[in-house]
Amino acid sequence: MALKDDIRNKVKTIVDEEFDEKEINYIPKIGDLKLTFGNTGLVFYATVLFIDMRGSTEVLNKHHKRTVAKIHMSYFHTIVKIANANNGHVRSFNGDSALIFFHGNTRDSLSNAVITAMKIKYMLSDSTDGINTILKKYSEIDFGIGIDHGKVLCTKVGVGGEHNRDLFWVGNSVNKSTRVGNDCKLPYHVGMSEYVYGNLTDNAKFIIRKNSWGQDEKFDIWNRGFFEYNGNNESYYYTSYHCTVD
Repeated sequence: MALKDDIRNKVKTIVDEEFDEKEINYIPKIGDLKLTFGNTGLVFYATVLFIDMRGSTEVLNKHHKRTVAKIHMSYFHTIVKIANANNGHVRSFNGDSALIFFHGNTRDSLSNAVITAMKIKYMLSDSTDGINTILKKYSEIDFGIGIDHGKVLCTKVGVGGEHNRDLFWVGNSVNKSTRVGNDCKLPYHVGMSEYVYGNLTDNAKFIIRKNSWGQDEKFDIWNRGFFEYNGNNESYYYTSYHCTVD
């Protein structure tokens, strides 16, 4: 069969056949046997954390490729280690960005994703323990993190073979976390959607500080901003605060 006919026949099958969705209670991996190259997908609830490095083109133009590789290795190592230590599932490395999924549909799971983001901020920053104190001999890392929550559809794309396939993640929570993350930059590295903010537990939303009378009071660490999404003006919340890592 000619290549063009093979492609057209496959696309026609994809378009004409019904799509089969299965609900699951975990974050799928590339080898999941429930995922095929047919019209199948796995659906789950998760909080989505998107992170993207800022100024990567400038870093590439400023340094030798070996140095750029060292910076990116340090950046992704930090992200993966903190995510794994906090029940996050790292997926979809794409250039300078990554997606991390936190399975669940509770206030605790949402808040855990937000606290993880603030731990990543701490370790990627120029705080005493942050890796920028090491990387500043080359270039310090700047980045943005966006967080949203919702139902995600995962499908397998490509063709059979070890290097010809990947997973594709579909859902407003994926898109919105990316959009929010794009608006977050030094010193406000972490942002989240209004839905996530409205469902946070207190430990991810407030700190305790003294008021002018010397009394303890809750202080909301999040600032409100606005961005355009699907033609609508929506709220998001961002902060310069971090959570320390032991």
